[in-house]
Amino acid sequence: MANKQINDTYKNKRVLVTGHTGFKGTWLCRLLKQLGAEVYGIGLEEGADRIFRISSTGDDMASNIIDIRDKEKLISSIQKIQPQVVFHLAAQPLVLESYITPVETFDTNVMGTVHVLEACRTIPSLEAIVLITTDKVYYNNEWNYPYRESDRLGGYDPYSASKAMCELAIDSYKNSFYKEKNIGIASVRAGNVIGGGDFAENRIIPDIVRSIRDKKILTLRNPNSVRPWQHVLDVLWAYLLVGQALIPNRSTPSPSYNVAPLDNSDSHTVQYIVDRFINIIGEGSYEIANNIIQNHEMGKLRLDPSLILAEIGWTPLFNTNEAIDQTAKEYGQYLTNPSGLKIQIDTAIEKYIQQRIKFS
Repeated sequence: MANKQINDTYKNKRVLVTGHTGFKGTWLCRLLKQLGAEVYGIGLEEGADRIFRISSTGDDMASNIIDIRDKEKLISSIQKIQPQVVFHLAAQPLVLESYITPVETFDTNVMGTVHVLEACRTIPSLEAIVLITTDKVYYNNEWNYPYRESDRLGGYDPYSASKAMCELAIDSYKNSFYKEKNIGIASVRAGNVIGGGDFAENRIIPDIVRSIRDKKILTLRNPNSVRPWQHVLDVLWAYLLVGQALIPNRSTPSPSYNVAPLDNSDSHTVQYIVDRFINIIGEGSYEIANNIIQNHEMGKLRLDPSLILAEIGWTPLFNTNEAIDQTAKEYGQYLTNPSGLKIQIDTAIEKYIQQRIKFS
C-alpha cells in the first residue's frame, strides 16, 4: 500500500485522539501532525514527568482534559470538535491496576467506550472510528496456537474482561447504529507495545528505565512470560492503515484486526527483552523474584496477524530485536537529557515515514 495515500488520507482531516496524553496517544498525535492532520485530543491530565508534557505535544493542538466517564462533557466536546476520524485509545490500560481498581477499570474501559460511541453517532462529519482494544481480549488457554479474530473472547482479570466487553459493545453499536449512518468502524487488537516515553507502572521497559535512572536493581515477576513485542510506530501505522481503509468505503472486510509480529517465533520472554535492552543501553541489572504471591497474569499469548496483512496491507518494519534497539536508543536520549525526548521522537517518526515511502 503506497504511503503517499496515508499522507493524502489524513492531510487537513479533523482527527480526534482519545487518550492523547498517554504514551501511544502522544506518539499518534505527533505522527498525525507530521502527516498534516488537524489533531484534537481528549484525555486525562498528565504529570510533568510524562511524555505528553516532556514533548510539549499540547502546545500546537487542541487538548481537552476530560474523563471519558463524564458522558455529558465528552459529548459536548466531541460535538464542538466535529471530527472526521476518531482514534479511541483512552483506557485504564494496566492488568495489575485492574485488580486494585476493578470498578474504575470497567467503568473507564466499558462505559467510557460506550460514551465515545454514543457521542460519535451524533456527528454528521464523521467518516471512521478506529477503536483500540488489546491482545488480551481472547479467552486464553495458554497454548502455542496464535489467536485469530474469530476466536472466543474472554478475560480472567478485570482489565482483560473489560476489553473483551468493549469488543461486544463496539459490535453492538456498529450493527445497531453505525451501519445505517454509513460510518466505518473497526477495532484493533495489539500486543505489548514498546517505545521511548512510556512511564506506566508495572510495564517491563518503563520499570527497567526507572531502575537505571534510580540506580536500583529491577525485580522480574514473570521472566518467562511470552508476548508479541512491537515498536509503537509499527502499531500506530496499523491503526492509520485501518482508518484509511474505513474512510473511502465506510467499512472494512472485517470488524476487527490483530496486530502482531508476522513470525510467531519473534515473540520473546520478558527476560529476553530485559537482557537485550540492558545490553544495548549499556547499564542496568535485575533479579528474578522468588515466592512472591501475585495476581494472575497470562504466561503465553500470541496473535495471528494474517488478516490485517491480507485485507489492509500492514506489515511491520521492525522485528522484535530492532524494536528493542530502537526503544533503547530513545530511552538512552531521555536518560541523558529528558527534554531531548521530543526531538528523538520526531526524528524517529520522520525517519519511519521515509522508510515506509521507500519500501512501499
